[in-house]
Amino acid sequence: MAKRKQQAERASSDNESDSERSLVDVDFEFFDPNADIDYLATKRLLTQLFNADAQDLPLHDLADLILSQPLVGTTVKCDGKESDPYAFLTVLNLNVHKDRPSIKALIAYILEKSSADPVLHSKLQTLLGPTGLASSDHVGFIFSERLINMPVQIMPHMYRMLADEIQWALDDNEPYDFKHLLIISRIYRLTVEEAAELQASAPPTKRQKQSNPPPAAGVYPFHPEDDYIRRFATHTLDYTFTHSQPRDADSFGLDIGGRMALVPATRLRDLAATLAEAYPQPS
Repeated sequence: MAKRKQQAERASSDNESDSERSLVDVDFEFFDPNADIDYLATKRLLTQLFNADAQDLPLHDLADLILSQPLVGTTVKCDGKESDPYAFLTVLNLNVHKDRPSIKALIAYILEKSSADPVLHSKLQTLLGPTGLASSDHVGFIFSERLINMPVQIMPHMYRMLADEIQWALDDNEPYDFKHLLIISRIYRLTVEEAAELQASAPPTKRQKQSNPPPAAGVYPFHPEDDYIRRFATHTLDYTFTHSQPRDADSFGLDIGGRMALVPATRLRDLAATLAEAYPQPS
């Protein structure tokens, strides 16, 4: 399967102080995954994604598997091909790799966490149980993670390229004929008091005051595109990490959890188009 991408995009990064606001132009380049360069950064992003539960998964094996398919998936870098990726998006075939240690552990984790939602759990048991894994209804696990300061405007390009690459793989008779896509991401929860503290600690700019409501108590995604992914999903579930620390009045940091979304594979291009409309490239 020939690779058909090697492009760069420009985005703006806000760097604010109390008295001034400046724009910094940064070139983001899109590269194929590279096992010789990207292993440590990929493992770090996996650790970030699974957070407190990363210890339950053989992330070294999962990183190796991700990097073993360089023709499907995209990394985003700012300092050339030899630098570490700041963002990653790819898809793994859970059926094809079902005997891999990391995929066995990942499937067990997915089934354990989905048990909080009987409908989703039943669906995933059908898809990821022994019979389902042997069927032709393949499930793709989308690994999508990035550093917190990476702009969301890179995501429409990455999802569009992923849809293209899946199609090119299918044209070459490679095993990427998915019926479902499973996306795991992260959320955080705010109490009324935490929402008020967050608002007070980060005074918004005039533009933000006009366009964004103040945070309220509730559940928020770390990545804003998750709200759009949720619209395309047949099932979603927010869950608590197994190894998260109990929180009390003296706790610091956010109350972080996970989110899984099951999306029909036929909606991937629609999702990419929706993200492109929601997050256009800065002019």
